[in-house]
Amino acid sequence: MNYKNFLLAVIFLLFSNCATNNLSVNKKNTIINNSYSNTGFTLVFNQKDYEDGLIDKKIDERSLVIFQKNLKTNTPIKITNMLNNKSLIAKVGKASNYPIFNNSVISLRIANELDLNHDEPYIEILEISKNSVFVAKKAKTFDEEKNVAKKVPVKTISIKDLNKTINDNNKILKIKFSYEIKIADFFYNATAKLMVDRIVNETGVRNSKIKKINKEKYRVFLGPFNNINSLQKSYNAISILEFENIEIIRND
Repeated sequence: MNYKNFLLAVIFLLFSNCATNNLSVNKKNTIINNSYSNTGFTLVFNQKDYEDGLIDKKIDERSLVIFQKNLKTNTPIKITNMLNNKSLIAKVGKASNYPIFNNSVISLRIANELDLNHDEPYIEILEISKNSVFVAKKAKTFDEEKNVAKKVPVKTISIKDLNKTINDNNKILKIKFSYEIKIADFFYNATAKLMVDRIVNETGVRNSKIKKINKEKYRVFLGPFNNINSLQKSYNAISILEFENIEIIRND
């Protein structure tokens, strides 16, 4: 090897080493948010469902623990009532079997805290990183509330009329039941079409559609559904595909 080639080799090694070091630094400083989230209909635990085998484990009515199939035990989560934006912090309990249509099972206390509509229990579940500042601030609150909950009786959950009207500043607002089942989002329309074909071939469901969200996102979905029975029937029909995170999206 002549001197010129040797010098080029040394420069290349130095440059590679610097690039590697820079990459390591960037990796340390990069925050990647892969938190699990899902919007859908929860199930409020009751003794009859347990006795009928619909749910295989019990939840104490005062508990701040939920059942959730996609998250590990003790995972801290934020639960939000999507109809009124009320939220609280809870934790995931032990693995449990419950209806596939529901994205979780919650206690009566959680339902009451969120002022949940028992006939339209539409919530968002958001996984919170254990090392986040948000969880650090809320951890003490969670433990304190859990202790208080043991002493405070829980009122029976109220069932609200889905077709009610709300008088807000002299304006009558009609609450309408309208939801879509989000199957998945894709970068390309052609890929979304392949998913539609798969749904037809493997489930027989023929009302799946494609919606262009933006130039890089095409959504495959079912709906809209105007009642919970038809929504649940379609959801259960596509469950055999075993997608990881099917969501139910409310149409505002």
